[in-house]
Amino acid sequence: QVQLVESGGGLVQPGGSLRLSCVASGRIRSINTMGWYRQAAGKQRELVASIISDGNTNYADFVKGRFTISRDNAKNTVFLQLNSLKPEDTAVYYCNAVGVQFTLKTWTSDFNSWGQGTQVTVSS
Repeated sequence: QVQLVESGGGLVQPGGSLRLSCVASGRIRSINTMGWYRQAAGKQRELVASIISDGNTNYADFVKGRFTISRDNAKNTVFLQLNSLKPEDTAVYYCNAVGVQFTLKTWTSDFNSWGQGTQVTVSS
């Protein structure tokens, strides 16, 4: 199993910034896509941003120009820089990774793993 651990959430005032980190560990052969999703209270989980192994990125319209996703392939880590935060950005942010892992029985298999989530609260 591939595990993801997020960090960096917290309470910030409107207009402030945070930097989220997510580290993947386990029997990882390769990670294709890493991404950040968020889920606000009473709402469905939604994609915030994603990045594939060659560095190409994809952003939700509501964060373009404010958030930046990046990754360190050597460390199996993805980051999300959140700037110009708004109260409506308040949510639990989840890390996601899709790739290939080593297994004992089949040598390799696909994985799609989620982190436990980190709370981001934007409030004055």
